[in-house]
Amino acid sequence: MYIPAADRVHSVTEYYFSQKLREIEQMRKGGLDVINLGIGSPDLAPSAKTIETLVKSSYEQGNHGYQSYKGIPELRTGFANWYARHFEVKLDPEREILPLMGSKEGIMHITMAFVNPGDEVLIPDPGYPTYGSVTSLVGGYARTYALTEENDWLPDLDRLEKEGVERVKLMWVNYPHMPTGAKANQAFFKKLVAFGIRNRILICNDNPYSFILNEQKLSLLAAKEAKTVCLELNSLSKSQNMAGWRVGMLAGHEEYIQAVLKVKSNMDSGMFRPLQLAAAEALSAPAAWYEEINRIYRERQVVAAEIMDLLGCTVRPNQAGMFLWGSIPEKYANSVELSDRLLYQANVFVTPGIIFGKNGQNHIRISLCSSQDLLLNAKKRIIKHLNNPA
Repeated sequence: MYIPAADRVHSVTEYYFSQKLREIEQMRKGGLDVINLGIGSPDLAPSAKTIETLVKSSYEQGNHGYQSYKGIPELRTGFANWYARHFEVKLDPEREILPLMGSKEGIMHITMAFVNPGDEVLIPDPGYPTYGSVTSLVGGYARTYALTEENDWLPDLDRLEKEGVERVKLMWVNYPHMPTGAKANQAFFKKLVAFGIRNRILICNDNPYSFILNEQKLSLLAAKEAKTVCLELNSLSKSQNMAGWRVGMLAGHEEYIQAVLKVKSNMDSGMFRPLQLAAAEALSAPAAWYEEINRIYRERQVVAAEIMDLLGCTVRPNQAGMFLWGSIPEKYANSVELSDRLLYQANVFVTPGIIFGKNGQNHIRISLCSSQDLLLNAKKRIIKHLNNPA
């Protein structure tokens, strides 16, 4: 006899990549050399100074104890300077910044801090599945809003208001957008802030992709009056190649930060001090460091586009972020059919767009987090598969 899990567990399913990576591992154990072009985990390293700071500070006596729940001053100041330098946003490091163990943690903390059972939360479709999962876990109602290529993958705010947003407490946006690579602009952010103020909705922008293949870095908090109704998450996972380090941040008005801190302080006991010091060093990277990373991503994007072309997929130009998003040809019923065919017949995994919502069902996503050689190898396998289909 086993003790049953809480009812809330039944409101969510296991994360897609958790299941798929397990399947890929089993295929590899069975002797198959699977190339994984699915997940966005950077294969490049952080800056050498970042690693040196972690190592050196780890030897210093007194750096191994519990740390402040709101992060060390050096890291908060590092984030504030990073936002001032790259986004032209002034943040008070003492009151308006909260370091996190990755921005994914922040999605849960924000939702727990602001969403009551029955509150509606606006979730982008396509979009990051975690937004909907955490909403369900706290008893909120995940209400999707459509993003379409015809509208540049931006929400139709006028349509949302016509449909009624009286019960909406929170809205998730994510620009540069994952998975589509779409970018927002200052005019849209201005309109979004006005929408939030007008309807008393907390707008949360998840902003980890600004530095990847993106010339114009934007923060929602740069818009006039944004701090009234907006929060922004950011992360070192993508911009600094530190996904496994788990360092992120939340920025916004002091009142909102304090609400989230109440939740966070009951769930962890602070981050390892040397890790925070290293993160502060990473945030001081010069423009040349980002330029070199983007040079590598651009080279990889060319090969990924060639793979898309081989598959008959249509790719929209000027995508930001570390993925390439393409619409599949009509001969495939949906993205899962194409993804599974490549996995089982060519041993190449690409992400089916359906996992990001129904508006992604006719798209696939290729990660740029593999070396150019690996991408070229995947391309060869796909050519062989297309020439000799099973």
